[in-house]
Amino acid sequence: MNDFINKEILDYVELFSQKEPDILKELNRETNLKVLNPRMLSGAYQGRVLSMISKLLKPKKVLEIGTYTGYSAICISEGLDLNGTIHTIDKNEELFNIQRKYFDKTKNGNVFFQYVGNALEIIPTINENFDLIFIDADKENYLNYFNLVIDKLNTNGLIITDNVLWSGKVLKKPVEEDTVTNILIEYNDFINCDKRIETIILPIRDGISISRKV
Repeated sequence: MNDFINKEILDYVELFSQKEPDILKELNRETNLKVLNPRMLSGAYQGRVLSMISKLLKPKKVLEIGTYTGYSAICISEGLDLNGTIHTIDKNEELFNIQRKYFDKTKNGNVFFQYVGNALEIIPTINENFDLIFIDADKENYLNYFNLVIDKLNTNGLIITDNVLWSGKVLKKPVEEDTVTNILIEYNDFINCDKRIETIILPIRDGISISRKV
């Protein structure tokens, strides 16, 4: 993963930003020790960004597509409305128990509703409208996920999408065989032009886009 910001500046930013809560430090350690591809975990700084956005928005209903071990869901839960809920989907059933373990460690585990399977099939079965949707799953389906959820997003609600800079690969014309990069370029162009939303991209870690429904 490329560094988009000078490391000294990044270290300074992290030093003077809110620190990672103990429960997330523990989850971070366990993920790195026991789970494949721990780099898929949201970083501590990105997690604090997600937490801050959620605290500002105070969402009542959240949808997360791509749970992994639950780090980002826990960050987002910090800003939930008092009676808020998070519906979180992941295709890997082997991660269900570690997700639940740490959801319950938050002392507010009842707000998390876990789904295992194909998100394209699961999303239409969730009869809810959402204030915040976080997309961080298989990149090949980013456009499909967006098209499935946009009508479930409330006015002024946010879609946050991870990995939209893809280690800087989106800056160059990729080869045809590089399907993921081509789809991410198409996705970024699509959400930038879609009149239903307004979008900014933040160069945090691998890039996150924030789209507000107008």
